[in-house]
Order: sequence, then structure tokens, then C-alpha cells
Amino acid sequence: MKRNHIVLLLVLLLAFASCSFTTKKFTDPNRDKLLVQVITYVLEQGHFDPINLDDTFSEELFADYIEKIDPVKRYFYESDIKEFENYKTTLDDQLKAYDITFFNVTHERMLKRIAEAKEIYKEVLSKPFDYTKVEFFDTDYENTGFAKNREEMVERWRQQLKFSTLTNYDDIFTEEKNKKKKDDTYVMKTEAIIEKEAREATFKSIDIYFNDSIEDLSREDWFAEYVNTIVEEFDPHTYYLPPRGKEAFDMRMSGKLEGIGAKLQKRMDYIKIVELISGGPAWRSKELEVEDVILKVKQEDEEHPVSIVGMRIDDAIKYIKGPKGTKVTLTIKKVDGTIEDVVIIRDVVELGETYAKASIVEKNNMKFGVINLPAFYVDFQDYKNLNAAIDVKREIENLKSEGMEGLVLDLRNNGGGSLPAVVDMAGLFIKDGPVVQVRSTGEPKEVLKDRDKSIAWDGPLVILVNELSASASEIMAAAMQDYKRAIVIGSKQTYGKGTVQNVLNLNNLVSNNTSGDLGALALTTQKYYRINGGSVQLEGVKSDVTVPGRFSFINVGEKDKDNPLPWDEIDAADYEVWENYFDYNTAVSNSTARMQNNSQLKLIEENAKWVKSKIDDTMVSLNYKTYKEQIALNEEEAKRFDSISDYKSNLTFNSLNYEKALFEKDTTDLREKRERWHESLSHDVYIEEALNVLEDLKATSRVGKVATVKK
Repeated sequence: MKRNHIVLLLVLLLAFASCSFTTKKFTDPNRDKLLVQVITYVLEQGHFDPINLDDTFSEELFADYIEKIDPVKRYFYESDIKEFENYKTTLDDQLKAYDITFFNVTHERMLKRIAEAKEIYKEVLSKPFDYTKVEFFDTDYENTGFAKNREEMVERWRQQLKFSTLTNYDDIFTEEKNKKKKDDTYVMKTEAIIEKEAREATFKSIDIYFNDSIEDLSREDWFAEYVNTIVEEFDPHTYYLPPRGKEAFDMRMSGKLEGIGAKLQKRMDYIKIVELISGGPAWRSKELEVEDVILKVKQEDEEHPVSIVGMRIDDAIKYIKGPKGTKVTLTIKKVDGTIEDVVIIRDVVELGETYAKASIVEKNNMKFGVINLPAFYVDFQDYKNLNAAIDVKREIENLKSEGMEGLVLDLRNNGGGSLPAVVDMAGLFIKDGPVVQVRSTGEPKEVLKDRDKSIAWDGPLVILVNELSASASEIMAAAMQDYKRAIVIGSKQTYGKGTVQNVLNLNNLVSNNTSGDLGALALTTQKYYRINGGSVQLEGVKSDVTVPGRFSFINVGEKDKDNPLPWDEIDAADYEVWENYFDYNTAVSNSTARMQNNSQLKLIEENAKWVKSKIDDTMVSLNYKTYKEQIALNEEEAKRFDSISDYKSNLTFNSLNYEKALFEKDTTDLREKRERWHESLSHDVYIEEALNVLEDLKATSRVGKVATVKK
């Protein structure tokens, strides 16, 4: 894959050289125009599936850019949009001419509307909110049009600010009641004072946001948003990294993250947690989960929190991250709609915590191994030492030395990583043969093969996946499924990301550049396919044994992204299924029957349906009494699902002997991390069923031999 990246880079460099792309060509050395020229050329020449820059593209770009810069419709008026529509079908022509008129017009208007918004929120927050009034606020902004006049805009801000202030009001009111409960002589604040303090907290929060975040945005920052909207029309994994964003990207790649140890993503007006880094502060807290929304952030030396609703993600991260050892309080909206405060002590998160780890468990006098792999990591500068495949092989050898009779490879929440690493890892379980097929536009397919005839593990194998297993983890599960080498247990389908990206430094593509740093572009250059010819794009990998999970009814995969590439298929590679000596059909049938009668899984499915119903309910009461009643009802309904976390198997998981020896001289809390992991495994119904399947496979074993692959 590295070779393909180099070929693409050379092609682009040669093309740029032959076209004389130098800043001398421009009478106007405007950096923005140069960036548009470079970006559009790279997209047209290097993207796997370039789209036509026509009127259809223009209309979609127009709609998406307006939504990106004003997602909750609190800046632009209906008249602004009508004026902007003069450019609706000409953006393609502007891009071809390196014309940025549309951006200039919308940018200037946005700055004007932001200045007006500052006056509006000051006006709104100068008056008390009436929490006895019966009214509702729709949090789904797609159901709302743009304001027709200032009166409508003020009302829109009033509802949004009242909604934001409602949690402040509840926090103070609850705190006062708790003080009264502890001390009967305490005199509670009046409702008027509570309302005033809640409103002042909101004002402080939004004032900080406008003065420190919005006004800190340079033209370059706004233009980066426009460029990103352009490139995201091609597919959801092609994105622009402006100079400042590229620095942050390089820092993440360096192996250390300082903060709470969570990956965040902007969705509409909210900041969501999309991944918890194993071993990080958020992960250790046990109180944060993927899909949680962060509403507010409070520093340990501040009295009131800052609302991050509506903030750009870069600005929100500034509040969330911080020096090691400092405390931050996050106000979290859970997936089920409940709101709670979570205190996190920031720390330096070593990405080493995402490396493979193994445990051994005894069940009915048989020993089984569990390997958890959060990512297919690799260091191309040190491939032989830092490589997920090498680490997994090492753990397999350690497990075998302690008598392992079956293996569970846990790829749940594994977002992918290195293609070479997954090819090498698949080779640990087969003799040799193809693992994945890769195709570039206009090029013959490339079949990536395991050429090492040695096998690290030829015994029973189960792979666990869920809706967040993506990319390389889908390749691994698909290859083992196609070879009939393993039984895949998990969600109905995995994430469905079947594309490959390369990061191009745009500065390397322009000679004699005097316009400053252009940043970088993550570009989708290839698509990968299963060895049976099918793509995992959109469809993912379908499990052999389907089990419900917390995301069963929530759209979290590639299908939920904007502009995903389509599913397709190519010819199958030349391979033969594993001549296994296990009865897979019987094991799958037995597991399916157990799953259908498992009360824990039935409860998990009920919970997933209930959570989906809460997500679909976008109307929020702005009447405090009704608001509190709804929260109480949610909490009461949620109680019937408490037993999900109380579930415990009778299995005991242990570290391997080599790791126990490390505990004696450990200075990184390794023992605590492993004990916590083992405890979570004992509560994991999916791990328990995976071990049941291994037991079935072991019981149905028959003498056989390893298959060879067609030459």
C-alpha cells in the first residue's frame, strides 16, 4: 500500500510539473485561489471515484456549506439564502475558474450576522425566562426553516438560550435542595435568584464562546471549512487538514494525547464521543460511553461551566483538554436522554494502551485465550517491532505455552488501521493465500497475500465484532469468514468502510510556493474487496451468529455518512476454504439457539430499542416542571435495564505468566488495568458466548489437515 501511495504522489507531482503549477502563473497571488486550484486538481486526478463538477455537484455543495456554517439556523435569514441562491448552480464554474466569490459573499454576510447575534443574545439574556410557561423546543433543526425577520430570529435565540439555561437552572435548584436536605436551617435561594444565576452562567458561557472562539477564527479557518465541504462531496473519508489541523494530526500520530482520552466528533450542533482510548482517563472513569454528548465543560478553578453546544470542535477541544493532573467536569447527555456530571482527571494517554493484550480463562477443564485488539497499529519506520500482527503472534505463542485450546479475537470497536498489518495477521491463522483485494481507478486489481506458510494457531477461532468494527478489522473478519477459518459473532453487520486513504502534503505539489502553508489532504485513493469479490463498503461483514447490541437500532455506520461510495463487487481471488476439522454449522446452530433464549441479550435488545425511541423524540419541554417529570420518567424507565451491567458469568480471567512477572516491577498501573479488563470480561455476555462456541468447536473436532491454496 505504501508503494501505491508513492506512485500516486509521483503522478501528481509530474502532472503539476507538466502543467507549470507555480505561483508565478497568478497575477493575484491569493493563497485561497491557489489552494482551490491544487485541491480541485488533486481530487479530479487522484480520487478513487472522482465526481463531475456540474450543476448537481454545485447544488449539493451549496446546501452542505450553508448547513455546515449555520447548522442550527441562528445566523442567516431567509432573505440571505435567497440571495445566496444566485450562486447555487454556478459553484462548479467558480471552482474551475479558481473563483471564490461565493465564499467571499457568504463569509462577509456571516461576519455581519455574527455581530448582530451578539446583540441578540445580550438582549435575550437581559430578561428573565418564564419556566412556568408551557412551550416546547425542537432539537431537530432540519424541521426548522430560516428566520424571515429579526423578530423571528430573536424568538429562535430565546428558545435556544432558554433550552441551554434550563440545565443550569436545574443544577442550581437541585444543589439548593441538597443543601437544605443536609442542613434544615439553610435558607434556599429564591426561584428568581436561581433563574438569574442560571441566566448569568449561560451569558458568561456564550460570551466566552463568541469572544474567545468565534472572533478568534481567521479567514483561513473559515476558508478551510469551505474547502472541507468541497472535498467531502467526494466521500466522507476525504478531508482537508489546514496547517493548524495538520499540526494536531501530526501530534496525534506521535503517540501521545494529553487530555481525557476520548475521540470527539461534531454532529450538527453537538460534540459526541465516538471512541474511548483504552487505559485513558475517560475509559478508566467507567462513566463515559461512545455516543455520549458533551453539553458543558467546567474547569476545576471555575464556578460555572461553559456550554460547548454549537462550538466548532477545535474550540470545544480547547476547553476539554488540559494539563495532566487537572480536573475537568463534563456535563453529559447520555444516549437515553439522561443528563449527568462526570469528573475526569486529565492525564497523558499513551497510545500504547491500544496495543494487543491477552487473557486466559478456564471453562469446563479447558483453557481458552482472549486477545483484545483495539486497532491495527503499525510503525512503518520500525515495522518489525511496532506491529499489531507481531504482537498478536507473540500473545498466541504465550497462550499456547499455557495450554490454550481455543482463541477469541476481539475486534469490537476496532476502527481499523494498517493494511499490511491485517494481511500479516490473517496469515497467522492460514497456511498461505490471498487476504484482501485492492483496486485503484483504471488499474488492475492487486491481491494482497500471506506468503508465510507457517501457522501460529490452527485451533478453534472465534472473532467478535460490532457496528464500530471498521476497515482493517472488517478485512480480517471477512477473510477468516471466507476461508471458513473462524466463526464471526456480533452485530448484524460491521461499520461498512471499504475505502483506503492516503495523506498528501499539498505543499509538496506546488513549486515556487510563496503563498504560505497549504496544509494537507486525506484522499480516498483505493477500494478494498473480500477475497470472494464482494466489497464491505456500506454492507460491512455480516456475522455468522447475530447478537443484539446497544447500537442495533442506531445508525452509526458508513450508511449514515454523507456521500459514501457505493457497494460493488469484482471477481473473486483464487483461494480454497480451510479444510477444517471442526463442525462450524453445528456450532453456529447451537450458538444461534442459545442467543435466542438468552435473557441478558433480550434485555440488551429492549434497551437498544428504548434508546432509539429517545433519540427519535426531538421535542423538549421548556417548562421546568414538565422537564423534570420527563427526566424522572427517563430515569425510572432506565432502571429496568440496570441489571444489564449487573450481569456476571462464573468465569475467571487471568493474566499470562509473563505479564504477572511484569506486575512486580510495574510503574504504569499495568496490574490495575488488567484487573479491570478481566473484571469487565467476566460481565461480558458476548465473550461468554464466544467461549461457548469454542467449546462446541472443540467438542466437534475431527482429524483433518490444513488446506493448501491453489497455485
